Amino acid sequence: MEAVSAFAKKLWSVRRQLVLVLTPITLLPLLFTLPPREGKCLYVVLLMAMFWCTEALPLAVTATLPVCLFPLLGILPSHKVCPQYFLDTNFLFFSGLVMASAIEEWNLHRRIALRVLMIVGVKPAWLILGMMLTTAFLSMWLSNTATTAMMLPIANAILESLFGDLETLKRNCRLADDSEGISQMKLHTMGSEKQILTKDDREDMLEKCDMRTPLEIRKESEYQKRVWKGFLICIPYAASIGGTATLTGTAPNLILVGQLKSFFPECDLINFGSWFVFACPLMLLFLILGWLWISFLYGGLNTRLCLKKKDFRADAEAKARDVIAQDYKKLGPISFAEGAIGFFFFLFAILLFTRDPKFFPGWSKLFNKGYVSDAVTGVTIVSILFFFPSQKPSLNWWFNFRSSNTENVPLLSWKKAQECVPWNIILLLGGGFAMAKGCEESGLSIWIGSHLQPLEGVPPGVAVLLITVVVASFTEFASNTATIIIFLPVLAELAMRLEVNPLYLMIPGTVGCSYAFMLPVSTPPNSIAFASGHLMVKDMVKTGVVMNIMGVLVLSLAMNTWGRYIFNLSTYPDWARTLNTTAAFAGLHNTLSPLNVTL
Repeated sequence: MEAVSAFAKKLWSVRRQLVLVLTPITLLPLLFTLPPREGKCLYVVLLMAMFWCTEALPLAVTATLPVCLFPLLGILPSHKVCPQYFLDTNFLFFSGLVMASAIEEWNLHRRIALRVLMIVGVKPAWLILGMMLTTAFLSMWLSNTATTAMMLPIANAILESLFGDLETLKRNCRLADDSEGISQMKLHTMGSEKQILTKDDREDMLEKCDMRTPLEIRKESEYQKRVWKGFLICIPYAASIGGTATLTGTAPNLILVGQLKSFFPECDLINFGSWFVFACPLMLLFLILGWLWISFLYGGLNTRLCLKKKDFRADAEAKARDVIAQDYKKLGPISFAEGAIGFFFFLFAILLFTRDPKFFPGWSKLFNKGYVSDAVTGVTIVSILFFFPSQKPSLNWWFNFRSSNTENVPLLSWKKAQECVPWNIILLLGGGFAMAKGCEESGLSIWIGSHLQPLEGVPPGVAVLLITVVVASFTEFASNTATIIIFLPVLAELAMRLEVNPLYLMIPGTVGCSYAFMLPVSTPPNSIAFASGHLMVKDMVKTGVVMNIMGVLVLSLAMNTWGRYIFNLSTYPDWARTLNTTAAFAGLHNTLSPLNVTL
């Protein structure tokens, strides 16, 4: 038995190497059993999908495989593959990351977070709502991971002021119903409170503790521990939900735009403005439902803080408010740099939203059609950050600058941008676009579509539900970006088979990728919250199952109500019909070409 266990451990230690070696060998039959170009492209797609799901190679390294494999296998020449890594969609994502770096550099995100928490108050339910709203708003612009990493320490500081030390709560949850438990409780309570209470307060606390039984103490500690878990779990969930509201909020949204341009070049319905109009109400509705569920599950809807006397509850609330106020005070008055970043951030969002929002003429009408994209807007604004001064210029600022060795510090330095921008995600986006281009050029997309006949009888509304469920389940075990890269080509072909608007299936697949709530490994925000050591897997599974169900239902509601109006989903568009006709002629040409050669 020990020998088997030792062998299993060794096998697990080399699992990545085994995947790297065995996967290419296992997939070799595809090269000989399928049509040549389609089989080769499917070989590369499944190889990359396996590497992405198992992380046998770093995700960015796997994303660069098309650069070598597509030309070597005769799928695409390199001059068609390499440009996919620098499409304008990548530059839009880059501009969003640079803006986020500047916001983090001057702590504007922390000021926004603390200010919102000061407004909502410190009642558990309202504080959870404040945490979720703040996290969701920040994750619309910052990365979900960075937002979660910033908000968790703030939450922990507030919780310690409300409930004391978490370890003491855990010990009190195990108190027995006897006199020894009372003494144990006294000792632990005094030990945890002595650093923040005066001598009179400690004596008053001891008197109050004497009036409660161990059963009351245990119940109270269990309630407070549940509220603590609710605070920790709401932050990563809100970050994942908030990232869906903007195109730059999460990578899958941008992959949708890039692959739409590859599969349907005439489709121009999705840009920053139109996506925001659709996704922001969806995000807010899901966020409110998620808040109600988390507050109900973890006791936040109960406005009480404890079973103790009312004056102690007021004291705990005052301490929590003081913690927030002190943290906000440490930031000092708003600096010139913070104000400047706030202005450019507002300008960044407004210009992206009003460029071409579809429901009213945007300012892009002032330029040649098709010349100005969201990427042009984003890069223009963030370029200013690299030379705009971080200190308020005075009347003699230029003279002093010329006559001294003082360095003019801009709002953002390139060194800071290099450190903060996750270049691996940009490569990952490019890998997805290269894969989509390969599927299109090789005919793999058409081949996949020809094998989807069993799904042609599924009503479109049911298809939306099924797609969201499948994608949300798959993304629990694989990265969101890898998931959407794999599924979008299939969804595009399925939509053309069903003769429904491709956006009707591709948008739910894209948004569903962000609904990964059940496991710590599903997303980096979940992993960060789980790493605190105060959550268990069963906590995330219990909460995440209902969150996933609510997400599927809310997304289906959005697609069949305001989504139909915004994207004109009720009709099968000409830009998809044209592609279908082209594909049909291509298939007919491939069928007749052997006859022409024979004749």
